[in-house]
Amino acid sequence: MVVIVRGSIPATELALAHVLRSDLPIEVNVERIVQSGKESVMPLVWFHGVDKDRLETLLAEDDSVDSVTLLADLGDEFLYRMEWVDKIQFLLSMLTDSKATVMNAYGRGDQWNLRVMYPDRELFSQNVDFSKAADLSFEVHSIRELDEEPVGRYGLTQNQYDTLIRAVETGYFEIPRETSLEDLADEFDVSHQALSERLRRGMKSLLEDTLVIGHIEDE
Repeated sequence: MVVIVRGSIPATELALAHVLRSDLPIEVNVERIVQSGKESVMPLVWFHGVDKDRLETLLAEDDSVDSVTLLADLGDEFLYRMEWVDKIQFLLSMLTDSKATVMNAYGRGDQWNLRVMYPDRELFSQNVDFSKAADLSFEVHSIRELDEEPVGRYGLTQNQYDTLIRAVETGYFEIPRETSLEDLADEFDVSHQALSERLRRGMKSLLEDTLVIGHIEDE
């Protein structure tokens, strides 16, 4: 069964360590990573928290990158295509040997946080074994099986999923609202506070699983 793994690895053991460890509050979001030859990968990378001239100086000084091309300049964020050519053995193992897909990668400070989809647990275990053999510090934070039920695809508990679906169906998120929190709480036979917390946790989990990388707390 497909598994989704959230984990972290030091920037010094992956890529862009020179950029991330600068004295600037740089945030890096990777949209996709594909293999480019036997010794490089080609990601699309968003940068935030730095001006373009300073960023391009840092990229030129970073030995882990090559063939840097600016694709979009939005003023306060920049999209680049580039090749990662150093410290990428772990990624290559993911993409080739483990047939994994890097769904998200977020870098800040001295660390990368990854969300990776593996075809099955055995291939994930092989990737972990590779990281240990290569003396890499890949720390696994969560493992979730991706079953056929919708709740399994979005990182929600069953209660959170049912509550969010019902909230949409009854117009809780409409403007103006067509139902109240009290009505939903009565329907699920829980207190107003418990229903409110369930909704917040469910929305947080859903956003984390689709937009950002973070630890999902089960209810």
